[in-house]
Amino acid sequence: MGGARTRRMPREVREQQMLDAAVRIFGRRGYMAASMDEVAELAGVSKPLVYLYLNSKEDLFTACIRREAAALTEAVRAGIRPDLPADRQLWDGLKAFFAHTAEHPDAWSVLHLQARTHGEPFAAEVAAMRAEIVAFVTRLFAVAAREAHRAPDLPEHEVAGLAEALVGAAESLAAWANATPGVTASQAAATLMNFAWSGLGNLLSGNAWTPQRPDGA
Repeated sequence: MGGARTRRMPREVREQQMLDAAVRIFGRRGYMAASMDEVAELAGVSKPLVYLYLNSKEDLFTACIRREAAALTEAVRAGIRPDLPADRQLWDGLKAFFAHTAEHPDAWSVLHLQARTHGEPFAAEVAAMRAEIVAFVTRLFAVAAREAHRAPDLPEHEVAGLAEALVGAAESLAAWANATPGVTASQAAATLMNFAWSGLGNLLSGNAWTPQRPDGA
């Protein structure tokens, strides 16, 4: 009689192991330098099995981007209570964002660096995630602006540029925080809140900055 058959691992579990390995390899070595051999070795499977499950290096990278983009978006959503004031929602959302990017630095490297620099299909995947976050921040800014100006019909496009700027700042700050020892998610969030929300408060109260002429006029 032959020995007992080894119990097979469910496909979805094995696939997640491959994606875990791929995110680590892509995040640390970069898309171009990463190899399917490295992914297979780290995942503890054969290279043909990686190809069987995920078809190609391009498809594997796309799957990593989609999974990590969804995880980041969900982490931000889960950190926010929609019944709180706009500034508290933004604070909680930023803390969740910085906490997630700090806990998953390889995933953030894939999303923030690798996906944006290796072709339009990859960049488009990240752009979809970013657009969702920008839309959320735009809504928060619009609520705050409507309350400040008592203008319930103020259109969102009036603050859309501010939302784009804040999301861009958050992305750069996350990269800096991950590379700077000792910076916590709360510290990164507080830095951005002090920089952005305080400035927004001046803008909403009518104290907008304008350039002055050299003669002080």
